[in-house]
Amino acid sequence: MSASPAAKNLTPIVLPIAVLLIAMLSLQGGASLAKSLFPAVGATGITALRLGFGTLILCVIFKPWRLRFSREQRLPLLMYGLALGTMNFTFYLAIRTVPLGVAVGLEFTGPLALALFGSRRPLDFVWVLLAVIGLWFLLPFGTGMTAIDPLGAALAVGAGACWAIYILAGQRAGAEHGPATVAIGSLIASVIFVPLGLTFAESGIWTWAVMPVALLVALLSSAIPYSLEMIALTRLPARIFGTLMSLEPAMAAFSGMLFLGETLTGLQWLALLAIIIASAGSTLTMRPKKSQINSVELADDSQK
Repeated sequence: MSASPAAKNLTPIVLPIAVLLIAMLSLQGGASLAKSLFPAVGATGITALRLGFGTLILCVIFKPWRLRFSREQRLPLLMYGLALGTMNFTFYLAIRTVPLGVAVGLEFTGPLALALFGSRRPLDFVWVLLAVIGLWFLLPFGTGMTAIDPLGAALAVGAGACWAIYILAGQRAGAEHGPATVAIGSLIASVIFVPLGLTFAESGIWTWAVMPVALLVALLSSAIPYSLEMIALTRLPARIFGTLMSLEPAMAAFSGMLFLGETLTGLQWLALLAIIIASAGSTLTMRPKKSQINSVELADDSQK
């Protein structure tokens, strides 16, 4: 018995959506696994291992030594790599003391602010207001100062700022080579942050038992979600892709709850929901330049 026309039309869109959701689960599962290693290797240690192994994987996939960059692209490429490394470094430092879902929600405000920058339509200010409300209840202001570590929150917001720089620099650096640019950016980040992370790592990093787990972190955080997102990108309209990516903070919160035993208050869940709605709403209603959405898509590929 043949499938109905409605089912045939639905299948091409359901498959890439499922693939993208799996990619996000892999990404946040990798972040949870990385956080579970903090007592043994430290946040800086797992940053070094994740970047090092992730770079090796990306280099095998994309063979960056074959790429050629013009003189005009070299400075943006350097900024891109530095932003990538700093983003990962500060994010892992943030989740030492901040729940994973809250950290991702705070970090997500970086690309959200970039997407809303220069908005003039009344509807855009609705998304700005929602994002500000979400931030207000996530950041340690007023009576909530004891709920979230101020330094951890500041580091998560700093990671978001680096994410925005990463998008802007990646827009220029990756103009010719697209996703393969991530391998060069990761290589630049590794040159700086792998030695730095190893310097301040806990002594447990030097045990061989840690290496397979660190490799799994790199696979879950880089190779697997990156490959799956590339499948989704070629089969989903940019706006649907961007809207689904807005679920990232919720995925992170569920991952932290499932794997790390982290629980959020009702107010924190509402704050995350406000940021998710603001991000999804801005994606659905914005009138972006074509390159802007592509840059945001590229930006998520090397996260966490």
